[in-house]
Amino acid sequence: MSAFAETYRAIDFTIRKFNKFLIGSHMRPDGDAIGSQLALGFLLQSMGKQVTIWNQDRVPGKYLFLPHVDWVKQPPAQPEAFEVMFALDNAAYPRLGKINAAVASRKYLVNIDHHASNDGYGDLTLIDPDSPATGQVLYELFRAMQYPITKDMATCLYAAISTDTGSFQYPNTTSRCMRVCAELIDLGVDVADVCRKIYESFPIGRLLLLKKILENLKISYGGKVGTYWITKEMYTDTGAKPEDNEGLIDHIRSVDRIVVAAMFEEAEEGKIRLSIRSKHPLVDVNQIAMHFGGGGHAEAAGARIPGTREQVEQAVLKKIGDVLAEAGI
Repeated sequence: MSAFAETYRAIDFTIRKFNKFLIGSHMRPDGDAIGSQLALGFLLQSMGKQVTIWNQDRVPGKYLFLPHVDWVKQPPAQPEAFEVMFALDNAAYPRLGKINAAVASRKYLVNIDHHASNDGYGDLTLIDPDSPATGQVLYELFRAMQYPITKDMATCLYAAISTDTGSFQYPNTTSRCMRVCAELIDLGVDVADVCRKIYESFPIGRLLLLKKILENLKISYGGKVGTYWITKEMYTDTGAKPEDNEGLIDHIRSVDRIVVAAMFEEAEEGKIRLSIRSKHPLVDVNQIAMHFGGGGHAEAAGARIPGTREQVEQAVLKKIGDVLAEAGI
């Protein structure tokens, strides 16, 4: 019997009782967010429910191949009422962004996630930090409740898990995760097609953005830390979009001596967006992100930090140094 059996039943009861649903996720949605939203959307629609899917930011181009991705909209200016709102892959309520202001009312908020930093907001929570992706949390919910999983749902769930495991390279890639993905493949997922569209279909602007990144790369702490900036001008100069920087940090982390890689990006309202990665088991970058009001995982986390470029960079580098020192690295 799953440790989440009671929660599964509560979610099932909520789904069957109500009719009008909203499915939201975090700002700057990634593959796990979008894949999970669509998979749940397919399920609810198959049960005759009225389903709306919103994200503050638009779907990145590489995920536009996902079935019925056109269901994912940006929140309207006029608030709308719902019976149940699902928040997927969203560790902190404020990270829903503009979705919050677009919800006029709701009866229940259901929080389904896999981030250890999730603070448990909502009326009903299903949080499994042992899962590498929210897509896997949903898959196990669907299986436990014996919901039918179509090929389209399987494709969305596979994309969710693949992207949040770094194409099965991160430490969160477990035997349980691989068994789930094998079952999704049995349901009809075309692995080669999904991988080609996610990992081998980038616009030229992304490559030009990487060139700019490499030009301003800084190496510190004896070669253990690599950091870089992305400015608004860099997007203008290259024709890249903010969504195109996803995964570029892995080029820095892949350098043999680097333990921590960090990206600083000019964001909204005087804030700096931090994205940070670790490849050492003793270096938990979630500690760093949470220090600045963010969160995530031990090997991948992020935050939005108020301050000037110089202030934020200096503060983050100091905290990275503290964490490295604590780990004896």
